[in-house]
Amino acid sequence: MSRLPRLPRPSWPRTLRARLTAGLVVLLAVSCAAVGLAAVVELNGFLTQRLDEQLAQVGTRFPESLEHNGRLQDDHDGDEHGDTRRMATGTFGARLLNGRVTNKGLIRGGDPSADLGVGLTARDGERLARVPADGRPHTVELSALDDYRVVASAGRDGDVLIVGLPLEPVQATVHRLELVAASVFGLALVVTGVAGALWVRWSLRPLSRVAATATRVSELPLASGEVALPARAPDADPDGEVGRVAGAFNRMLGHVEDALTKRHASEERLRRFAADASHELRTPVASVRGHAELALLHPGPVPPEVTRALHRITAESARMGEMVDDLLLLARLDAGRPLERRPVDLTHLVLDAVTDARATGPDHRWTLDLPEEPVTVPGDAHRLQQVVANLLANARVHTPVGTKVTVTLQAGTDAAVLAVHDDGPGVPEGVQPDVFERFTRAEHRRRAGAPGGGAGLGLSIVAAVAEAHGGTVGLESGPGSTTFTVRLPA
Repeated sequence: MSRLPRLPRPSWPRTLRARLTAGLVVLLAVSCAAVGLAAVVELNGFLTQRLDEQLAQVGTRFPESLEHNGRLQDDHDGDEHGDTRRMATGTFGARLLNGRVTNKGLIRGGDPSADLGVGLTARDGERLARVPADGRPHTVELSALDDYRVVASAGRDGDVLIVGLPLEPVQATVHRLELVAASVFGLALVVTGVAGALWVRWSLRPLSRVAATATRVSELPLASGEVALPARAPDADPDGEVGRVAGAFNRMLGHVEDALTKRHASEERLRRFAADASHELRTPVASVRGHAELALLHPGPVPPEVTRALHRITAESARMGEMVDDLLLLARLDAGRPLERRPVDLTHLVLDAVTDARATGPDHRWTLDLPEEPVTVPGDAHRLQQVVANLLANARVHTPVGTKVTVTLQAGTDAAVLAVHDDGPGVPEGVQPDVFERFTRAEHRRRAGAPGGGAGLGLSIVAAVAEAHGGTVGLESGPGSTTFTVRLPA
């Protein structure tokens, strides 16, 4: 069974201005329709009543005269046609006997005698026969004469006398009123719609300014950094609804601006603290490492437990030194310190980094996909080398033995694209949204039994360095396919 096509849903006005204007026009249309309908009904009733009064004045003299070929019996006044001449044009008369029309006539304009050749159909005769002889007006539709208002009365010879007047003048007047009312009310609706739209637009100008200010605020980057909010919405009448909305919105912007200012100051203090702490920690960490290495060079006998402890102190101090250097680099990048801007051969950096990765991770399969021509970008060679090394280290540490890692470098017209792809188990979905945040580490590492690794700063450094170069970094990961992509302006 085929489904019926779904009808399109009506499109309602979406803006407040359109809704107010539409509501005004609809209310006016309903009012005009009610006034027009009342006027038409009242005029139709009034004219019909006047027509009924004329019928009462005509009486039954005309249908009675139809027995004498439309002439009244001679009353010796020499005015046998006087009544017919005084009757209105279109007056209809009929005489019925035993439910059948025996005589009929019509007063036509300019003819003092009745026209007895009115062509009535059998259906017209049935309709006339159904008119009750109660002396009250009734409406009958005659196929040859259109609509008539007729009165039926009982005659003296057991017959029924019917007299009628046409409804056409009444209907023509009513139709003319309908046409005039429709034209006037239609013009009024158009004028009111245009004037109402202009009036509503003028009345809602303060609200439009509030909406424009809110739009500008919504387009500002409020996540971090110093934010300058736009000018406040213009003040409006505080006693009106729009004025109260504008005032509340301006107060809200003031609170938001204060909160953003305090947040920016807190971020600046935190950055300075991280930079100062990292800078100050570099010397003691290096001193601890130096003393541990010096102790290992002592020529005398040293217990194995002490030697093992010194080796651990050396390794952990080296790891702590790298972490301090990373934190210091992130703090400097957050502070917006400019990097070097020199031509950097990315092809050479990728070759060196993959060579080092093969030496560090011989259990992985490393492949290269490089263009024939060298790819050069402006930037800091040391920091870009750190980006490539961190991506390769991430692929080596977080994937199992035997994983294939492919490094691809492409040169475009406006950007150079570096992609590191592996066929490992993939990054957990819960970690992917925050993978480039600082100190982000998956609860279950991608390689079973992998060591603790770093502190979760490698990928955050990749993102920060790429952003400092005006580039972007992205991740696409799923079971059996993980790709980190870095785009740098060419």
